[in-house]
Amino acid sequence: MPTDLASGAACPVPIGDHTHVLLAHGGGGRLTNRLIDSLFLPAFGDSAVHAHHDGAHLHIGGARLAFSTDSYVVRPMFFPGGDIGTLAINGTVNDLAMCGARPQFLSVGFVIEEGLPMESLQRIVPSMRTTARAAGVAVVTGDTKVVDRGKGDGVYVNTAGVGLIEHDGLIAPASVRPGDAVLLSGDIGRHGMAVMAAREGLQFESAIESDCAPVAAPVLALLAAGIPVHCLRDLTRGGMASATVEIAETAGLHIRLDEAAIPIREDVRGACEILGFDPLYVANEGRFIAFVPADAADRALEVLRGFEVSRAAALVGMVSDTSRGLVTLKSRIGATRVVDMLSGEQLPRIC
Repeated sequence: MPTDLASGAACPVPIGDHTHVLLAHGGGGRLTNRLIDSLFLPAFGDSAVHAHHDGAHLHIGGARLAFSTDSYVVRPMFFPGGDIGTLAINGTVNDLAMCGARPQFLSVGFVIEEGLPMESLQRIVPSMRTTARAAGVAVVTGDTKVVDRGKGDGVYVNTAGVGLIEHDGLIAPASVRPGDAVLLSGDIGRHGMAVMAAREGLQFESAIESDCAPVAAPVLALLAAGIPVHCLRDLTRGGMASATVEIAETAGLHIRLDEAAIPIREDVRGACEILGFDPLYVANEGRFIAFVPADAADRALEVLRGFEVSRAAALVGMVSDTSRGLVTLKSRIGATRVVDMLSGEQLPRIC
């Protein structure tokens, strides 16, 4: 069963004679990871091998494919910069890109609550079509289910996608090496704060819009430029903090982050301070981190900055082997603190 399983961890499962599937990992809190490790992995996977990742690697015939699935439960359905439909398309497209794949085809499943206004679906579905076209993918199959009034929070959307892996490398946490540079594709925290503002009816001095966008183009450009990309991870549930902790723990290495180098817009920083959130843990839907050898970092940044979605790319950290499975953050005043996963989520129903 090759599925994220609500942020499932990755491990190979043999199917037939020539296909191996990786249960994909989608990010989240410490309690979610414990549930996955204690329940889902023993049931569906070979727990002897782990490769925590955003999608499955499939070997079918002579082709290498990536496969990913995710379900979207954002509330409200419409928020500044997007809606649940754009979120669903871009989310799965980006998971495929994090495997180093060229996204190709998607499926869409709708769980619709009885009584949902038809006008809402008439906004969401065309939005998904437009987003899919912009991302260069085709929606080729789907399903709808209706649940009783009060049982579905309006609408839930599931998308699954297949992408073509056109290179020979293994882009995964296990490929991270000491000496790698950590690159961030842009400013963080906007998606979570945009959804929070819409949910609570908050108004800030400047409008905060979600960063929801497809990121496959800059990823594929990195690969086309011959840059040895070791690992990629989009910064969705749990934000940048959870993503780096997961990678550090899987790779058994030490990731050192520099707070002063991490781009955060001042309005987002201010909103987080007012609401008591740490922007490192706030969800994003158009941002990712890339691990590349230090001597390739400048070239990689040049490529990333050639795309609007990653125009503000920055080098934000380095990898070492001084401590196993540890992430530390050097603060703006020079102090160092350990970064860990939260027990739960700061902001539920964000993506």
